[in-house]
Amino acid sequence: MYNDKVLKVFQNPSNSGEIPDADGVGTIGNASCGDIMKIYLKISGDRIVDAKFKTFGCAAAIATASVATDMVIGKTIDEALKIKNADVVEFLGGLPPQKIHCSVLAEEAIHAAIDDYRSRQNKQ
Repeated sequence: MYNDKVLKVFQNPSNSGEIPDADGVGTIGNASCGDIMKIYLKISGDRIVDAKFKTFGCAAAIATASVATDMVIGKTIDEALKIKNADVVEFLGGLPPQKIHCSVLAEEAIHAAIDDYRSRQNKQ
């Protein structure tokens, strides 16, 4: 079902965990569909300096969260917002059609974390 790259990332995900003092946190998904993805961002200036994830879901959900967090580290907020689920799928060498939604969760969780960061900045 999964290609070797997806399995390799799933078995050895990078950025797994949480950032206790995260500047932005985005949670996407729900328990009824089975996939929940939480992305934590640490931002300095306008640049994402760290990203972590916690995901409850299948191998594709874990692999896409790992890749998405890798992709945003070092990027500006605007650059991170340009990363699309198709970029994550391409990096992984493809996903089964029924698992593409996992890459969408990763994109949406990044956006939600950035939205959370921006809303915190507006409150200060």
